Amino acid sequence: MSIIPVPPFLEDIRRKGLKRATFEGVDNVVERVTAGMNVQDIREALRGEAPSRRPNPRLQPHADSFWLHMRPSYFHRDMTGLYPTFRLGWLSTYFVFFETLTGIFLMIWYTPSPDVAYANMLNIMSGVPMGQLVRDLHRLGAEAMVLIVVLHMLRTFFTGSYKKPRQFTWFTGMILLVATGFLSFSGYLLPWDQLALWAVTIGASMVEAAPPEVVGENLNLLLRGGPDIGANGLLRFYLLHVLAVPAILFIFTGVHYYKVIIHGHSLPPQKENIGEDTAKRVPLDKRVYFIPDALTSEMMWIGVTTFILVLLCIWFFHAPLESHADPQVTPMGTTAPWYFLWIQGALKLGDKVLWGIIFPTVVLVVFMIIPYIDANPSRRYADRRFALSAMFVVMSSMTVLSYMGLPEYGVASSADEEIFYALTHEPAHNKMGYILPIPFEQLAPGMYTTCQFQQCELADGQSGSDGIAALNEELQDSALGRSVLATMTGTGNPVTAQMTAPRFRAVPSSSPQLESVLNQFAGMVDAADDELFSGWGAIVITEAQNNLRRVDVLIVFEEGTLDENGDLVRVTNEDGSPSYLVREAHIFIHRDSAYFQ
Repeated sequence: MSIIPVPPFLEDIRRKGLKRATFEGVDNVVERVTAGMNVQDIREALRGEAPSRRPNPRLQPHADSFWLHMRPSYFHRDMTGLYPTFRLGWLSTYFVFFETLTGIFLMIWYTPSPDVAYANMLNIMSGVPMGQLVRDLHRLGAEAMVLIVVLHMLRTFFTGSYKKPRQFTWFTGMILLVATGFLSFSGYLLPWDQLALWAVTIGASMVEAAPPEVVGENLNLLLRGGPDIGANGLLRFYLLHVLAVPAILFIFTGVHYYKVIIHGHSLPPQKENIGEDTAKRVPLDKRVYFIPDALTSEMMWIGVTTFILVLLCIWFFHAPLESHADPQVTPMGTTAPWYFLWIQGALKLGDKVLWGIIFPTVVLVVFMIIPYIDANPSRRYADRRFALSAMFVVMSSMTVLSYMGLPEYGVASSADEEIFYALTHEPAHNKMGYILPIPFEQLAPGMYTTCQFQQCELADGQSGSDGIAALNEELQDSALGRSVLATMTGTGNPVTAQMTAPRFRAVPSSSPQLESVLNQFAGMVDAADDELFSGWGAIVITEAQNNLRRVDVLIVFEEGTLDENGDLVRVTNEDGSPSYLVREAHIFIHRDSAYFQ
């Protein structure tokens, strides 16, 4: 033995040789890291061979390691197939960690301030390597996580897995469901675009309905950070999204997993006698050990699920980013996130306190206490006809209420507003108005009318060049012609103030996309003839500044109503001529705006 102090590894090399000492050192490190399995054990497990050591070293990590003590050391063979779990519980946990990892990446490039948040999103999408892909993955994962957790709860209900002794496991699952929904909702605001601002505004306004009035108002102020959502509101939603709600989610995920290990995975309903729970008593011939079978299966599912998410984000899905948030402009068709549509639909039924606060609260409370009020000991489908029928009724009701929450249901908007929105709105829900993508060079200055494509009554039912000429003649020195010019002049159009009458012309052949949009415009006006009586439209393009053009969109129609027989009752002027209404909207397009459809 050497009297000179040397590290133990060097002493081993002296006594055993480099090769053997290195192998034993690596083996020792691997056994410490895996809490019980050496290199040979891992090789045997990955090859699907039986363990060569006794006692089985594959069981030791479940007792000694930090993570694997939350996983059972073995499963019942009946629980390792696709049915009855459909891997939904595992997928829910997968998305918790998937969202955490992608969210941390996005946090590096994001500042929760209205001044820079939107610019940060643009930078992530264009200036950060793979930034858009990670953002798409984070958004798609958030939507999928809500859906998977809901499906997991439904699966648990339909198989009766919430029954004794798993009542509290179900309760923690409901808390995780609520936390998942609010986690996704709180992240909605962070891009600070129109979709984010108004979707969260709608969701936050539901809190204001909480009785009594003083409580609702203060809860609303507490959540928004002020009368309107601004810097304080964005910071609060950011802290909720990255700190408060994830803390609750991780805590109850741990509790949920702990209760699952304590009681075991409930077997398929037909595998157990009524009132019995044999999940913890797994016969030797029915055991499937976590290492290697379940572990390698889960590794495969991680790879497959991640591959599908990446594939979807590369080819099919892109997280929406609309125009910068503007509290002064309310976009049409704004709704809460899809998983809250059922509440928004319920609000259309009546009082917002009853349908916006009491009704959702009762629904959630009833779901939470279902295991404690369901006295039926059987988990078999044939013995649970009432419970299953009731759940199908609830699912159908939720679907109907979600449909009612869409803007297409019960929301009255005039035809001219819908047409203006379709033509001029900025990017929203991955769509934009028809005019914005027209190349700047094709926005030829001039006045163009839908009478080029539709048979306008004011143009003696003519269309094309004859219709344009007839319309110009009709508007010359007429009250309607002056009204059209006055409408645009009143909104700041500098050209029309110098004109005595509109002078429409055909779209030049060098502007095919403008011609196509005008044709679509004519079709929309014709389709709304039950509201836009004798209607026609116009697009007026003027040079506002160098490289900046103003586009005015006008809709002209007769003022009147329909009687009981569906006939038009006209409103006339003092001289007996029809009274016309002129509606206008306008946008500015810069040469460098680079809009793409």
